[in-house]
Amino acid sequence: MPPSGSIFYGAVITPKTLTSYDALPNCLLSVGASGKIDWIEENVETHALQDTLAQKGLVDVDVVVLKAGEFLLPGFIDTHTHAPQLPNLGSGQQYELLDWLKNVTFPMEAKFSDIDFARRSYKSVVRRIIDCGTTTCCYYGTLHLEATKLLADIVHSNGQRAFIGKCNMDRECPDYYVEPSAETSIRDTKEFISHVRSLSQQADAHHTSHLVQPILTPRFAISCTPELLTSIGELASSDTSLHIQTHISENLHEVDFVKELFPNAPNYAGVYDSFGLLRSNTILAHAVWLEDAEIKLIAERKAGISHCPTSNFNLSSGVAPVGTYLDQGVKVGLGTDVSGGYSPSILNCIQNASIASKVVAIQARNKEGSNPTGFANNQLPVATLLYLATLGGAEVCDIDSTVGSFLPGKSFDALLVDARTGAGAPGMWFPEDDAKGTNKEALEGLLERFLFCGDDRNISRVYVQGRFIGGKAYRA
Repeated sequence: MPPSGSIFYGAVITPKTLTSYDALPNCLLSVGASGKIDWIEENVETHALQDTLAQKGLVDVDVVVLKAGEFLLPGFIDTHTHAPQLPNLGSGQQYELLDWLKNVTFPMEAKFSDIDFARRSYKSVVRRIIDCGTTTCCYYGTLHLEATKLLADIVHSNGQRAFIGKCNMDRECPDYYVEPSAETSIRDTKEFISHVRSLSQQADAHHTSHLVQPILTPRFAISCTPELLTSIGELASSDTSLHIQTHISENLHEVDFVKELFPNAPNYAGVYDSFGLLRSNTILAHAVWLEDAEIKLIAERKAGISHCPTSNFNLSSGVAPVGTYLDQGVKVGLGTDVSGGYSPSILNCIQNASIASKVVAIQARNKEGSNPTGFANNQLPVATLLYLATLGGAEVCDIDSTVGSFLPGKSFDALLVDARTGAGAPGMWFPEDDAKGTNKEALEGLLERFLFCGDDRNISRVYVQGRFIGGKAYRA
């Protein structure tokens, strides 16, 4: 994007609430030099385009005119993924969580002690994730300080918005892949935080400042001693701007093991709460098997849940009752959870979130009958799925005032979607009639087809803070 900003004209889709979104066939949207949205005119007919621009004091300006079958969409927000696990995609699907960690995941993550291997891997990982349309990503690194610094450098150089964490894990891990002490873990964590924050001082103040942030990452309660969790809690208390990410109640065997390790805690969520790790910028991945008391506690603490349906199916973990969480006011976003999840694409996650909600609805119908109101025990509609992938994810990351939807003052983190047949996605059907003119109803249909049948070939351009950083049309 040139320093002067950009003006887009054409179809725009943006979430509003969990049950509604705007589909605007003739929208005029202006992005300023700062990468933020200056203004939006929602309904501008073609014949009124130049007059509308003139009213804004803009004459003879370049306008990016979207073709029929193209539309702008807020960028996807992946609230949970593991960067070092992408090389394992498609492997180990015969295991459930704890055996999968032992036999597949930990051996791969241990390889990132080799900084050359880490560099080769992370360059490919970050490019793939961006090109899948993820404008904000919550990355887990490994326990290795230098490799995770390198991940932050690569994300920063690519212009992606991200939270990146060095894993804290000082017990219940193999001898070849475990931190020697809580003290070492915290020392390396503090050094990592300093490194990531130094990136904003090196950044181009126009585009990339503060896009990459550190996030405290106790891997999960099983892998952290009470001493380590205490130290992480103290670090979090000393700096409330630090986000926190961890796992919770993914697998029943995991839940039972946590209860053995923390017999004095009321439940899994209570473990984190007792160390001061549940708050409005905490991201809890999975939450498949939460007790009622835990749901209430998470809602009270305003923590968020990363729903990872692809992974939950793939590792036979279960199906999270997302509708129940939404009804109780818990923030929910989507996470790919690579490589428990077998795809780095939020589109795949959207599709599996829909299926997961239908499974819950079918089970409830067979047991209890239908639920006419609310989200619980009902399938999630398109508007809700879109919300979870965008604005819901922003809420979970506690950055919804900055990204997640198109509003004046928000950063322009966006996808230019090409839903036409020529994009090459075999599942995307673009009727000839749609090429003659897109109305609201046709645009809504296009969105649904993209969410359920689209892939990275339909993501022509990826923008973060107004800057063109990826997508099919991108050339580094």
